[in-house]
Amino acid sequence: MNLVVDYGNSSAKVAIFDHLRLVEKYTFTVMDELQLFLQHSSVPNLIVSSVNADAERIISWAVNAKQRFVLTYTLPLPITILYSTPHTLGVDRIAGSCGALQLFPGYKSLVIDAGTCITYDFTDENGNYHGGGISPGLMMRFKAVHTFTARLPLVSLTEYPELVGNNTETSIQSGVIHGVTAEIEGIIEMYRNKYRDLKVILCGGDAPFFENKLKDSIFASPDLVLFGLNSVLIHNVSAK
Repeated sequence: MNLVVDYGNSSAKVAIFDHLRLVEKYTFTVMDELQLFLQHSSVPNLIVSSVNADAERIISWAVNAKQRFVLTYTLPLPITILYSTPHTLGVDRIAGSCGALQLFPGYKSLVIDAGTCITYDFTDENGNYHGGGISPGLMMRFKAVHTFTARLPLVSLTEYPELVGNNTETSIQSGVIHGVTAEIEGIIEMYRNKYRDLKVILCGGDAPFFENKLKDSIFASPDLVLFGLNSVLIHNVSAK
């Protein structure tokens, strides 16, 4: 049995796997609750990925785990990182790319993680990770419009924005939501023009919002990072 922890910007996602099968999944927004869960867990294998918390501290709570790993670019991985500055590469991007390799071995993949930021990560058919792009996410754009202007309000997300906003609020909603959608579709098109037989995988907190808005054929996998972490854990446990 494997236990994976994905500690993100706003919450911690935890999953228990029986080899490749996801058995249970939890979300924690309070650190103390995550600590209590890990202290009482009896799962023998653990991996932690964290973008903003001390991963070594988190892993120390799993007192019953026999094999424990922290995801970094130096850990043995199913993919080969060709990024020129791997020490600056987000561990969530590494995990997502490993998840894509598990889903579509032998294929080129573009992982689009729509969260706080929107990240684009390309891995070739041989499992070589090349890099991609980073842009502001939905809520970051709404907040930026409000924060960096004198009079524009902070508006809320709407499922179906008008194309032509007839007031300031609906104009911001139109610009942000249609703008992000057009960005994602345009980047997918550029990748498809450059790379044939490309698999496009959408994940992240805002993935359900975009899933039915994108015209291109995509594979939605909300738990891609968790599956990627599990594949890294299997890779390391098997190597011992």
